[in-house]
Amino acid sequence: MHSHHGLTPRLKPLSARRSTTLSVLDIGTSKVVCLIAELQPAEALSTLRGRTHLARIIGIGHQRSLGLKGGAIVDLEAAEGAIRQAVHAAERMAKVEVQSVIVNMSGGRLASQHFEARVNVRTGTVTGSDVERVLETASAHGVSPGRAVLHALPTGYALDGQGAVIDPSGMIGDALGVDLHVVTSEAAAARNLMLAVEHCHLGVEAVIATPYAAGLSALVDDEAEMGVCVVDMGGGTTSVGVFSGGHLVHVDAIAVGGHHVTMDIARGLSTRVAAAERLKTLYGSAIATPSDERDMIAVHGVGEDEGDAPAHVPRSQLVRIIRPRVEEVIELVRDRLRNAGFAAQAGRRVVLTGGASQLVGLPEVTRRVMQGQVRIGRPLGIRGLPEAAKGPAFSAAVGLLVYPQVAHAEHFEPRGQGAFAGTGTDGYFSRVGRWIRESF
Repeated sequence: MHSHHGLTPRLKPLSARRSTTLSVLDIGTSKVVCLIAELQPAEALSTLRGRTHLARIIGIGHQRSLGLKGGAIVDLEAAEGAIRQAVHAAERMAKVEVQSVIVNMSGGRLASQHFEARVNVRTGTVTGSDVERVLETASAHGVSPGRAVLHALPTGYALDGQGAVIDPSGMIGDALGVDLHVVTSEAAAARNLMLAVEHCHLGVEAVIATPYAAGLSALVDDEAEMGVCVVDMGGGTTSVGVFSGGHLVHVDAIAVGGHHVTMDIARGLSTRVAAAERLKTLYGSAIATPSDERDMIAVHGVGEDEGDAPAHVPRSQLVRIIRPRVEEVIELVRDRLRNAGFAAQAGRRVVLTGGASQLVGLPEVTRRVMQGQVRIGRPLGIRGLPEAAKGPAFSAAVGLLVYPQVAHAEHFEPRGQGAFAGTGTDGYFSRVGRWIRESF
C-alpha cells in the first residue's frame, strides 16, 4: 500500500474562458508573501505560450518570516504569526477574504525521481483510458517512505518505441510508454507547512516545489524548451530546477542561502546580524574591484552602542568573506547537477532568481563556475506588481499564480488515495473540493 505518498491536493484546471480570484502564499526562511490576484483569460502571449490567463495583483502583503530554518518550519507558532500578518495585509488591500491558498515548499530536501512505464494499447488506437493506465502504472512505483509527492509530471510519451510524443491520444500503435518525473519532499516538512497554514484557518489548495514556481514565473518558453537551470536563491535555501523540452525534469535544494552569507559577515567582522545584513546589501559583492582596498566601510562591534566610534575596514575584507561562501554554493549546485546527470539538459543556461540573487557579482561568479550564459530572472507577465515586488525576490510567489494555468499537465492519483491518507491529515482535502465547487 503506497497510499500515504499520495499527492497534495489536485487543482482543478482553470477554465480558459472564466476569470477567477486566486490567493497564494510564499513561505520562505526570510520573508512570507501573500498575493491575491485576478486571473483573466488572456490572448496567447508570444513569449509565454504556456499561460492561459493574465494575472493582475489586487492585494499584496509581505512580512519578515519567523520560525523557519533552511526552508522548513521549526517553530509553528512563530510561523503562523508571520503568515497571518502577510495574509491580513493582502486582504486589506484587495478587500477580499482569503479562504484558501496555494503554497510553496523550499525545505524538506526536495528531490526528483524518474519512472517509466509501458502498457499495451487495447484497441490499436490510443484512448484516454490507455493514457490513464500508463500513468497509473508509472506512479505505482514506490516513493521512499517518509516522503510526500508534490508533483507527478509526464515528461514525454513513446508509441511503439518512438519517443518524444507530446500527446498520444488518437494515435495508432500497440505499446504506449511514458516517462514520469516525480518531485518529493520530506512528508513531515510538508505536513508542518500545511499545518501552519491550516492553523490560520486557511485551506491548502496545492503545495508547489519552489524551483518549479520560480521557473514558471521567470522563464520564457524558449529557455524552458532549449534547456535551462533555474537557481532560486533564498534566505535559507538555494533550490534548483532544470527545465528541458518545456518540462520540469529535475529539482534539488541545498539548505544554504543568503542568510549564511550574512552570518559569515557577522562572524568575520564581529558585528551584529542586522548590521551584517545592511553591510551585505549596501557594500557586499562576490567579486573584487580595484577600489576595494581604498573604500572604507564603518563597522560597529557586537557589544558597542551606536554612539561608539565604529571601526573602519576596507571593502576588500567584506568581499573576502562573501566570495568563498558564494562560490561554495554555486559549485555545490554545479556538482549536484553533474552527479545527477542533468547538467547536459540545462544546456549551459542559468537563470538566477530569489532575493539572494541580487548580490553584486553573483552572475560573474556563476558564469565562471558553471561556464554558461547567466541572467537574473524576475517575475514575467504579471500586472499590478508594486515596484518593490518586481525584483527576483518575488519570482517564486508570482510563479504560484502561474501554476494553476499548467496544473492540468500533472498526473494525480485517484482521490481515494488522497494526499497523506493514513496520517490523520486527510481532512484538508474535503475543503479543497468545496473550494473548487465554489470557485468555478
